[in-house]
Amino acid sequence: MVEKAIKRIDWLLVFFIVPIILGGLFTMKSFTPEEGAINFFEKQIIWALIAFAVFFIFSFIDFRFLRETRVLVALFLIFSGLLVILFILGHISKGAQSWFSFGLFSFQPADMMKLILILILSKYFSRRHVEIRNIKHIFISGFYALVPFILILLQPDFGSAMVIFLIWFGMVLVSGISKTHLFLVFVSGAIIFASLWAFALAPYQKDRIISFIDPVANIHDTGYNASQSTIAVGSGQVLGKGLGFGTQSRLKFLPVPQSDFIFAAFAEEWGFIGSCFMLLLYGLVIWRILHSASLGASNFETLFGIGIAIFFMSHILINVGMNLGLLPITGIPLPLMSYGGSHLVTEFAGLGILMSFRKYARPAHRDDMKNEFLGV
Repeated sequence: MVEKAIKRIDWLLVFFIVPIILGGLFTMKSFTPEEGAINFFEKQIIWALIAFAVFFIFSFIDFRFLRETRVLVALFLIFSGLLVILFILGHISKGAQSWFSFGLFSFQPADMMKLILILILSKYFSRRHVEIRNIKHIFISGFYALVPFILILLQPDFGSAMVIFLIWFGMVLVSGISKTHLFLVFVSGAIIFASLWAFALAPYQKDRIISFIDPVANIHDTGYNASQSTIAVGSGQVLGKGLGFGTQSRLKFLPVPQSDFIFAAFAEEWGFIGSCFMLLLYGLVIWRILHSASLGASNFETLFGIGIAIFFMSHILINVGMNLGLLPITGIPLPLMSYGGSHLVTEFAGLGILMSFRKYARPAHRDDMKNEFLGV
């Protein structure tokens, strides 16, 4: 039984993940910690080991019980409740009340909420694939995303709120929505954004968007982070400055180089070639996730795999985009590389559940399943 489960693990996926993890660790190792400061390298090694343990343990668990509506609704309500409790007991960091602090470690419910949303949307769309072209399902599924979206936005955590939206939007697209409905979604999105700008976004979030449109408008204030990030990336040139020689991060010009701007710190040391290689590895990880999704025993497993791919792609595009000065600064981690245990464990938990589903794959039905949920 154990041997069969081990064979079901996508070892190519693991092979592509390991150098990404190491890339993040090497980048953190190059920082010289001050006396009394956090040693990000050592702590991240511990989180990486815990995350891999979660991945392999989850790979052996039979997660087919997640198909049950009552289980998913219970999980959705629990984590929605935790998001509400954050406003009372949450720890405030960098202006956002997004964490539960337990001394030695912290927990961010928004990370797990993204995984729960993927599960509940997979369940919803898998049961309604035949009538998915009915526009009501866009709004019903949108309600599941709207609850965590608002709760996370109010923390305020604009980056995670955007990931919640992109997960919902991406899963709606692959579920067979019509072009007319797609247009209506875009219009609705524009109206929602206008409303958020007028009533919900904090002044500093508006400043970030403005600095995105004109990054050098206020280079010493809201545009500072974007400016230093692009300087770090550009100074790496083709081959990089070498491991441990990234001046922007070592001299503390680059903010939070271990987390939000780890791609810029990596690019400064490894250059254009190293950055392209890292992005290639991310592309290969997405490919293996989608491959596992194509092996799903039912629409639920297939949609879950696609949702995990959207989750990773959203984080990668937003983080790399803001590091290159192409997107507003949102404070979103880069999957597998950025410092932190909450997001890393969530990522490996999602991949572990995906590996668990591979044990019940029915490759012979793969094409039929794909045609079914895409409405072909």
